[in-house]
Formats: sequence, structure tokens, C-alpha cells
Amino acid sequence: MEKKTERGSFSGQFGFIMAAAGSAVGLGNIWRFPYLAAKDGGGIFLLVYLVLALTFGFTLLTTEIAIGRKTTQSPLTAYGAIHPKWNGIGIIACLVPTIILPYYCSIGGWVLKYLSLFLTGHSADAVTDGYFNNYITGNIEPIICMLIYFAITAFIVFCGVEKGIEKFSKILMPILIVLIIGISIYSLTLKYTDENGITRTGLQGLKVYLIPDFSEMTLKKFLVVVMDAMGQLFFSISVAMGIMVAYGSYAKKETNLMQSVNRIELFDTLIALIAGMMIVPAVFTFSGKEGMTAGPGLVFVSLPKVFNEMGSIGKIAGLIFFLILSFAAVTSSVSVMEAIVSSIMDKFGLSRHKSSLIVIVYTLITAVIVCFGYNILYFEVTLPNGTTAQILDIFDYISNYCMMPIVAFLTSVIIGWIVKPDVIIEEVTQGKYKFSRKKLYIVMIKYIVPLMLLILFLQATGIIKLS
Repeated sequence: MEKKTERGSFSGQFGFIMAAAGSAVGLGNIWRFPYLAAKDGGGIFLLVYLVLALTFGFTLLTTEIAIGRKTTQSPLTAYGAIHPKWNGIGIIACLVPTIILPYYCSIGGWVLKYLSLFLTGHSADAVTDGYFNNYITGNIEPIICMLIYFAITAFIVFCGVEKGIEKFSKILMPILIVLIIGISIYSLTLKYTDENGITRTGLQGLKVYLIPDFSEMTLKKFLVVVMDAMGQLFFSISVAMGIMVAYGSYAKKETNLMQSVNRIELFDTLIALIAGMMIVPAVFTFSGKEGMTAGPGLVFVSLPKVFNEMGSIGKIAGLIFFLILSFAAVTSSVSVMEAIVSSIMDKFGLSRHKSSLIVIVYTLITAVIVCFGYNILYFEVTLPNGTTAQILDIFDYISNYCMMPIVAFLTSVIIGWIVKPDVIIEEVTQGKYKFSRKKLYIVMIKYIVPLMLLILFLQATGIIKLS
């Protein structure tokens, strides 16, 4: 009990759901989800994503939260508590957020920079050709923005579980949801006639976004969509990076885990869908289908041009959008940092403040290196999946495309075949709560999840080429 008090805990089920949903709702939902949906045929991607969220995502989310609550340990030590010979999973799971945090804070700094442009009335600057590239290749400004962003993140984690993470999430999550719904509704009212006299509307963009078009779909293209949607789930629900294990360890024993998982799933999926509804119709209205192929640059290159085309109302819409993106980014980076801090606390018995200071020093040094990766430390390498990369891309590739599938795969093996699914089922049904999808869970964790993760890993490493 003494150790539990020192680690802290969420005050109740609502606090746990808000914090976990806050972690899940991040840049992955608002930045990555819409551009993948646009790239993969809109409605087809949505359909595949929903099926995977209710099966693949549900299985991994339930497993990690249950492991955390059962062991009351952080990811570094929780897997060893489940089975002593499988402690190595915890080491990899802890390394994932350690790699992610520095470059996530760098991207968070980009978001703050764009927010500042709209706050100070300089949004027109973001529309000029090469603005984004000129900004990230600067020597000083990206570091300053990263430092401000990381200071906000570190302060919240420093304050602890209930007074920091939970309190912050309870305030920001409702605001975030209201803002996303508001700007999404506005996107549907847009209408624009281009220089060729072609008129497009937000409702037409919504149709492109929601209705699946199988006319040009081949088996190969469909498999690419499945792999993209599965990779997106890692970002969306914060699994395979130790976060949900850490948050699960702070959940009280009387918390209804099945109900919590269902609500986290609902929050995450709805916000991802609405985020797409906020971005895709707007980009389609002003740029057509060609504008929807901007990829990762959709938020920082295409959207500022869309807001500029809207006139004076676009400045307000852009301000609200980057405020939403800032909120979402911080709730996620807080959870990433917490996964590392809690691991240090549990492994070495250090206080939260000392553990946080260690993470702060490491992150500051590494994040500066990431920022310099666009200027004085710039280089290019070709990754096994065929993409050209520099420092940030390498960090992203190692953590998200290699280590996270490995963590999830090994987790499915240890739970599905070594200690058996009953370990998770017993934790979920503690307090006589129902496990409504128990049969689905058993089939998924033993057979389907490990097979899908193996394919995802082989694709990411370039062994299997789908595109």
C-alpha cells in the first residue's frame, strides 16, 4: 500500500478514462488519421479502421490496461511481474516512449509555432512557399518552440497523477471535443469555386471521406489500407509504448475495466473520425482530391492555405484548429513522458521529482539533436521500407514501425500462449464485472493479433513489399 500511495492513482473511473482518452487523442488522431484516410480512399480506410478498432485495437488496449492494474507496475517491470522470463518485453516497451518523447516534443514545437502565427495575426506567413521547410531548418526558433512545449509537458507530469495528469485531462478533453465538433460542422458549410469555374462544397468532401469507393481497389491496395489502418491504431490508442500499462497501474481495483476500455475506444474512434471530418472536407473544397494527397504535410502546408482561402473567418478557424492540435499533442506527450517516469520510479525506487528530472535532462539533449537534424546535423539515409529519412524519421521508424509491433507481438504471445488469456480475463471480471467480448478476445490474442503484427513488422522492415 505504501508503494501505491507513493506512485499515486487516479481518483476514480472518470479520471482514468479522461487521462487514457487524452493519451489516445493526440497528433495521431488529428494529424495522421486524416491524411491516411485521404491517401487510402476515404471511406474504405474508415471501414477497415473501424473493424480493426473493435477487434485488434480492443484486444491490445484491454491487455495492456489489465496488465498494468494487475501488477500495479510501470511497463519496465510489469511484464516481469506477469512472468519473470519475459521481463525483456518491459525493457523494449520502456524504450519506445524514450525514443518517441524527444521527437514528439519537436513536432509539438511546430504546432505551437503555427498557433503563435494565428494568435499574432501573421497567419499569411504560413501560406508562403517553403515557409514550413524554412522554419524547421532554422537553428534557433524550432528549439525555442520545442522548449516551451516540453516545459508544459514536464510541468504536468511533475505535478503527479491526480493533481497533474488527471486534473489537466479533465479540463482539456471536454474543451477539445467541443472545439473539434464545432470546426467540423463549419467545414461542412464551406463552398468554393476555383479558377476553372468548378464549384466544390464541404458536403461533397464529406461524401469522399465517408463513402467507400471500391471501383479501383485491388487486393494489393486493400492490403496496404489494412496495414496503414493497423499502424494507425498504435498511434490512436497509445498501445505498445507502455502508456496504457502505466495508466492501468494507476486505475483503482473497483474500476470497471471493460466499461473503461469501451469508453476509451469510443472517445478515440469518434475524435479520429470527427478530426477527419474537420480536415478532409475543407481541403477537398479548396484544393480538390489533389490537395488530399499532401501526406504528412497536410496540416502544416495544405491547411494553412485552406484557412487563407476562407478569408477573415479562416483566421479564426485556423486559430481554433491549431489550439485543438496543441491540446491534443500535450495530452499525448504527457502520457509518453509518464510511461518513462513511472518506469524509473518503479525500477529504481526514486521519487517522482527525481525521476522527472532525469527524463527532462535526457529529453532536452535528445530533442535538441532532433531539431538540429534539419540543419547542422542534416543527412539522408534510405530505410528498409524504402523511405528517405533523417534523424526524426529514423527515431519514428525505429519506435513506431519496428519496436511497437515487436512489443505488441510479444505481448500477444505471452498472454495468448504462456500465461494464458485467463490472466487478463480474471482482472477484467474482478468485482463481478462482465467481459462482454471475452470469446472474441481469446481468438484475437491467441491467433489473429500475432499473425497481423508479424505481417505488419515484415512490411515495415521491407521484407514484404505491398506498395
